Amino acid sequence: MGKDEQELEDLKQILRRFAADRDWDQFHSPKNLSMALTVETAELLEHFQWLTEEASQHPGTPDLAKIREELADIFIYLIRIADKLDISLLDAAREKIRDNERKYPVDKSRGSSKKYTEL
Repeated sequence: MGKDEQELEDLKQILRRFAADRDWDQFHSPKNLSMALTVETAELLEHFQWLTEEASQHPGTPDLAKIREELADIFIYLIRIADKLDISLLDAAREKIRDNERKYPVDKSRGSSKKYTEL
């Protein structure tokens, strides 16, 4: 197991313990965790909602701290859902990147926002 895998595994164990200590596992079904993830994602969107493209790339320090918190919430829920369903996030991400490399070859997709079915 590499360093990244170990760190993710450690974090998964910390989150398992956190939920177990509070008897929250009974509430942490994939359905409930997915809904919570959606809420946190919407909270992240609020920080960008009315910003220009330029402003969204350079949020101020207070905004960046709030964005950081929302990203942490999202990450935590992703880890919990994957744990409940016995999915390796790192393996899934690696597979998805390989799929995207096939769907979006550089020579066809460079500089384009088209979906792979339109390339």
